[in-house]
Parts: sequence; structure tokens; C-alpha cells
Amino acid sequence: MNPDQLTQGITNAITAGGEQMLENTLAVMLPVLWLAVIALHLARPYMLHMIPRFTLRLAADIWWILYVALRDLVIVLTFMFSIMFLFPDVTVADPLPITGGLAAVCLFAVLVIKLVRDVDEDRRMFVLTSNLLGFGALLYLIPTVLGLQATGTASSGFWGRVANGLTTSTNPTVAVALAWFSAAAVTALGIYAVVYSTKQTTTTRVRPDIAA
Repeated sequence: MNPDQLTQGITNAITAGGEQMLENTLAVMLPVLWLAVIALHLARPYMLHMIPRFTLRLAADIWWILYVALRDLVIVLTFMFSIMFLFPDVTVADPLPITGGLAAVCLFAVLVIKLVRDVDEDRRMFVLTSNLLGFGALLYLIPTVLGLQATGTASSGFWGRVANGLTTSTNPTVAVALAWFSAAAVTALGIYAVVYSTKQTTTTRVRPDIAA
């Protein structure tokens, strides 16, 4: 092996190792983010209960704006970390929750709903987003506990088969199919969001001319 080949091999090893470490770090952080998403969403009644206690209207408005911004920011951050589940090669190479891609779809659906509707004013949309967030959390946390965490204690028997079935690296066929389905669903939702935003922009630009 000449020096160039040795250098290339070391570079490839460092790149692959760094990529795998990053993906595993994101997978470890996602359960905490999912719990934060659910906690902030369920904190809405408490935040509304606190608003009348402020003597200044400005303070109440700042309180509500900060809560809404933090709640939605955590949802966006969790979805960004979940994008890796949309790539089949990543899901096959690393041990990840097998339904992580479907959980990402639920998150993105919530963001799209928040784009087209005022969730805090529309009770039906609020219930829908609550169900999506709860379902998404279950889709991520259950395979994490029964799949990734159980592989170290249940390597055989019934629970061993359950753990292998809920982990992407040990169930690659289903993992790849779910990754492609999740990517297609996110793409469809993204196209809808772009079309809606374009129509809203066009309508806003046309209105002054109509008024004139």
C-alpha cells in the first residue's frame, strides 16, 4: 500500500466514523426532543392560565409569543434531526427505530397544518395536531425502548425477535420500505406546503391592484 492509498483509507475511515457517530448522537437525542415536544404541547393550558395574571398586556403577549416560538422551534428541530430516517442507506447501516421515518412524517404534517391553519384558534386542528404528535412520539419511543434498548438484554427468544424486528439494521427490508414511504410522504406534504405558500403570496400581491 502506497502513501496515497493509506491516506485515502484513513480519510475514508474518519469520514465514515464521524458520520456514524453523528447519526447515533442524533438518534440518542431524539427521545429527549420528542418528550420536550409533548411536554410543551401539553403545557398550553398552563400557559393560557398564566396570561390573566400579568398586569401588563405587553408582558402577557411576550409570555405567549415566547411559548409559541419555543414550542414550534422544538418541533422544527426534532424534524430536522429526523431527516436521516428518510435515507435508506442510513437506516440499514445504523441501528435505529424502524418507525422513525413515520414519526418524522407526523412531525412534518404538524408543521404543514400549522402553516395553513391557526391551530391555537381552531379546536379541530388542535386536536388533530395533538393526535399526530402523540402518535409520532409512540412511533419513535416504542421501537427505541423495545428495539434498541432491548437488544442488549434480549438477544434471543420472543423479545429478541421483537427487538430485531423493531431495529432498522436487523430488519433492513421493512426499514428500507418505510424509509421510501416516509420520504414520499414528506415530499408530498412539502409540495402541498410550497403550492399553498405560492398561492398565498400571489393573492397578497393581487389584492392591492383589485382594491385600486
